[in-house]
Amino acid sequence: MSVLIVIPTLNEEHHIAATLRAVLPFAADHDARIVVADGGSTDATRRIVAELAETHPQITLLDNPRRLQSAAVNLAVEQFGDEAEYLIRIDAHSGYPADYCAILLAEAEAMQADSVTVSMVAVGETPLQRLIAAAQNSRLGNGGASHRNRGEGAWVDHGHHALMRITPFRQIGGYDESFSHNEDAELDHRLRMAGFSIWLTARTAIEYYPRATLGALFRQYFLFGKGRARNLAKHRMRPALRQMAVAALAPLLALAILWPLSGVFAVPLVVWTLACLAGGAVIALHLRDLRGLASGFLAGLMHLAWSAGFWAQTIVQKMQRG
Repeated sequence: MSVLIVIPTLNEEHHIAATLRAVLPFAADHDARIVVADGGSTDATRRIVAELAETHPQITLLDNPRRLQSAAVNLAVEQFGDEAEYLIRIDAHSGYPADYCAILLAEAEAMQADSVTVSMVAVGETPLQRLIAAAQNSRLGNGGASHRNRGEGAWVDHGHHALMRITPFRQIGGYDESFSHNEDAELDHRLRMAGFSIWLTARTAIEYYPRATLGALFRQYFLFGKGRARNLAKHRMRPALRQMAVAALAPLLALAILWPLSGVFAVPLVVWTLACLAGGAVIALHLRDLRGLASGFLAGLMHLAWSAGFWAQTIVQKMQRG
């Protein structure tokens, strides 16, 4: 059961050493190769990886000229996939339990799954990150997504990518490298259409470190929205009801600029504000911390950014089609 571990990186000097140390014991025990596919880091990421590689032969530093995570995984599989049966994707911007890889492998074997996905639990390091994490962990922020709300193991259509058998991954063509975001959901759709199975395990999960600034958070969710719009257009799918509700947010809030003409145009903004406040109150009660009120508005910001990205991409696609 040979394993290829791929870690896409771009300026991850604060996390890469801990990430590598989390998976090195498994790699040593299973003779697994760890490929750090770096997209041109300008911080100390490459130096840290190179120094660890000097004492840990399992580590290989690979240049990823296309920079994207999707391209990083594809390139690693192209160059080293022949020597492995399983691919484990590790994101450098997350924390992993010591038995993470071992559990993924055991679940794949026990369930005979083609892909094993995991739940994500957001964990903040700064005061703002902790508020963002509370928003992302709440149902207001994540919309009840299965891989954001850890429960019992289940067969799913999509989850946070963790392990895949390399043969199905190659058979469907790997990641679509034209996607900077939502490439995981796009690949999962093709996996399911090809008849392959995706298992969401409840036996392990990852800790995700949110963006550190409001600008970075907005940009992240804006790109998520663009990715979802591209995914829907590529596969000619209709958005789910939850996605339709979030997509409507930006156009509805934009109506507020017309409030001088009629107060009715301000109603969506008032409703959104009250929803953020109510959601924040629920989060604050859960945390037993009044600062959780701000998390409701952070969740609202995430939805607004997603909606704006969704419509920006939708408009571009319509213009391109003429």
